Amino acid sequence: MAVKFLKRMLPNRKTQKRLALFAAMCSLASLSLFAAETVHKVLLRDVTQIEGVRDNELVGYGLVAGLNRTGDTQQTYFTVQTLANALTRMGVQIAPGVVVVKNVAAVFVTAKLPPFARPGMKIDVTVSSVGDAKSITGGVLLLTALRASNGFVYAEAQGPLVIGGYTEGLSGNVRSVNHPTVGRISDGGIVEREAAVDLSRFHIISLLLLNSDFTAARDVADVINKEFGKTIATALDSNRIDVNVADSGEPSVPILISRVQNLSINVHSPAKVIVNERTGTIVMGGDVRLSPVSVIHGSLTIDVQTALIVSQPPPFSGGETKTVTETRLSVNDAPAQSIQLQEGANVDELIKGLHAIGATSHDIIAILQAIKAAGGLQADLEVI
Repeated sequence: MAVKFLKRMLPNRKTQKRLALFAAMCSLASLSLFAAETVHKVLLRDVTQIEGVRDNELVGYGLVAGLNRTGDTQQTYFTVQTLANALTRMGVQIAPGVVVVKNVAAVFVTAKLPPFARPGMKIDVTVSSVGDAKSITGGVLLLTALRASNGFVYAEAQGPLVIGGYTEGLSGNVRSVNHPTVGRISDGGIVEREAAVDLSRFHIISLLLLNSDFTAARDVADVINKEFGKTIATALDSNRIDVNVADSGEPSVPILISRVQNLSINVHSPAKVIVNERTGTIVMGGDVRLSPVSVIHGSLTIDVQTALIVSQPPPFSGGETKTVTETRLSVNDAPAQSIQLQEGANVDELIKGLHAIGATSHDIIAILQAIKAAGGLQADLEVI
């Protein structure tokens, strides 16, 4: 309409063409700005993972020694039994019932075995007390075997602990910071068994999306096929994209994976609202939109106070001094406050309006659930 009006006002044909071109450029610029607000580019390495290439969890049971009388007590029987077994393997025969030590604690040792780990590589380990030790500060982890779910030993761990906290004090007057019963040993584990994946046997590379989405899966397949100039990738579902190694023409699988992972796609942020009702935390994406809705919020406060009053009779009256209960009731019904949101309102407008009427985080959670039930929240509401 603006272009037609300008054409009538300016009959010059050359000027009309310039104005029409200018209007088209403005329209394209506004569309590109709108797209930039809702879509952003990411590398495939940031939104996908390779099927079969993953970490493996390791766990072991051992002892921490050298504690300053802060270890497990005599009631933790398995610690004494473990210590007796360890000494037996070293040629020292003792009866578990006569062992009384407080500088030893039983612990679980956990670690993650990275993909393509080779013997001799070092990994970090975490040490956690499983008995009633007060603290494992200053302790040293004795040699502990770390096993995978299949029962095989994949690493050994040993070394001094680093604790991110402390416990000080006596006789109930104790100050504790962080968790003195959990420690960490940097490079404290050594890989003993190979857990590498043989990529040379891969005929198909399966890319798994970190967040399932049919559109993203299609875009991943399209950008890979465009890069190689032929169809080598196929989206099987909303999570998996298969890439044919032989059809890619690459000399090795690692080179193919590197080339694929450095491609980028447009990612549309999902319209989602995450609510943690226990902590009152609310996280909402910028693409969340609201239909026209009115929110009325009011509060009714009923305060009941009970006080104990001593009833003292007059002198020489023969009465008894008694304690009586006095109850006071107060009711405060605040007037309801309301906000109105127009078509296309976003999260920022909703939060500002709710804060303006004095709604707390728990009030906002209840209001969001009511708006969702009324069909006014154009997003998925997930309560965790």
